Amino acid sequence: MAQEQIQEQRLIQQQKLTQSITQQQLLQAQLTELPITQLVERVNAEMDDNPALEISAEEPEYAESPEFPESSDTSDSYEQEERQSALDAAFESLGRDDEDLPVYQGGYSSQEEREEIVYGQSESFYDQLKEQMDMTTLTDEEKGVMEYLIGSLDDDGLLRKPLHSICDELAIYHHIDITDEHLLQVLRKLQDFDPAGIGARSLQECLLLQIARREPSKLKDLMQQTIETYFELFTKKHWEKLQQQLQLTDLQAETLIKELRKLNPKPGTSMGEEVGRSIQQITPDFIVDTQEDGTVTFSLNTGDIPELHVSQSFTDTLKEYQENKDNMSRQMKEALLYTKKKVDAAQNFIEAIQVRRHTLTVTMKAIIQWQHRFFEDGDEASLRPMILKDIAEKTGLDLSTVSRVSNSKYAQTRWGTFPLRYFFSDGYTTAAGEELSTREIKAALRDIVDTEDKHAPLSDDALREELTKRGYPIARRTVAKYREALGIPIARLRR
Repeated sequence: MAQEQIQEQRLIQQQKLTQSITQQQLLQAQLTELPITQLVERVNAEMDDNPALEISAEEPEYAESPEFPESSDTSDSYEQEERQSALDAAFESLGRDDEDLPVYQGGYSSQEEREEIVYGQSESFYDQLKEQMDMTTLTDEEKGVMEYLIGSLDDDGLLRKPLHSICDELAIYHHIDITDEHLLQVLRKLQDFDPAGIGARSLQECLLLQIARREPSKLKDLMQQTIETYFELFTKKHWEKLQQQLQLTDLQAETLIKELRKLNPKPGTSMGEEVGRSIQQITPDFIVDTQEDGTVTFSLNTGDIPELHVSQSFTDTLKEYQENKDNMSRQMKEALLYTKKKVDAAQNFIEAIQVRRHTLTVTMKAIIQWQHRFFEDGDEASLRPMILKDIAEKTGLDLSTVSRVSNSKYAQTRWGTFPLRYFFSDGYTTAAGEELSTREIKAALRDIVDTEDKHAPLSDDALREELTKRGYPIARRTVAKYREALGIPIARLRR
């Protein structure tokens, strides 16, 4: 006998928390996520679709760019630097022999520095250097060697490979037999190319190459002495110790530090394109400018987006229909619904554009305040630990909103054009409770490996000891983790 099936219905009461998003909130999120180029396309498409959306005849009024002088960043835990308001007096004090030092007349104005940032060029990083190579007197063999050197530069414009390895590669893959000494001669010619610092084999050499191009002065001598003799004090920003070693007055030290900060640790980025990546298709959403006194300002790139408003004729028609809605025909009611729908859509779109502008402004303002040091000196090691949650809490924005902004926007700075996510990095907390930037530790690790004896490369334990000497007391396993993340092989494979 078939078993009888019994179905039973039960009424169960459950409490569930759900969150719904309105169409307007969805529109705001979509526009906030769009980079400027796609936003222009979206605005044009919306205007084609909605006749109630028109371009304002008046010029758009945007808020002035926020200013971030270094002394105003009260959230920073690091020591605040004094604003260099007495710069002219400092240069005058550097202009005398014996007791004082000669005046330095070099440097760049803010406008000149901005013009150095080449953006949106049709030529690649490689092409720009090759064009300079074609104007240099070289033998056919040296041209082949030079071209190989250019192709071996990293994204920062530095040569990380040891010369003896390049000699081996040239012999094996290109049948070019060249000595280390001859290769160094060709490299020296490459290092004469623009921008200054290109082709350097380390950060120290990169900075020295830039200093070497300055006009002779006592200030130039001091800069060179700092980088050659007191490089560790410079990298650790031990300014007081540096001042004592060089026996400088406060004003002289301020001027020296200010000029040292003008040096570019990544000359390759100033050429407008990183190796293997076309920046021609990237348009920055933010233009960041660093003033001589340490103040950082920025503006939003509005592209070709016009100032929008709701059509006055649609507004008047809607008002007329609403005043006579009691005596409307069916056709007039349909016209009223159509007009109201288009006016509401236009108002919502304009509001979403305004919300986007506000969201981008407060996000960039918070990033600049948090990473103020980087926008001053452009040194990757100056980036403090910062995660999405930090900016969300600082701005009051939702975490997902900060994520949308950071994943799709670019900022043009005097040091190059960077995606916003570049400014974010995790932190590493030492046993003593000190928080260090993982990016800063990795930069130090890379520098140690670049300058090690290639015939006796350092083990992970030895790397840990060197990092500890530089003020980064991390565990050996952490060294191994960061080494692997940087793509650096183990010691025996680095010979």
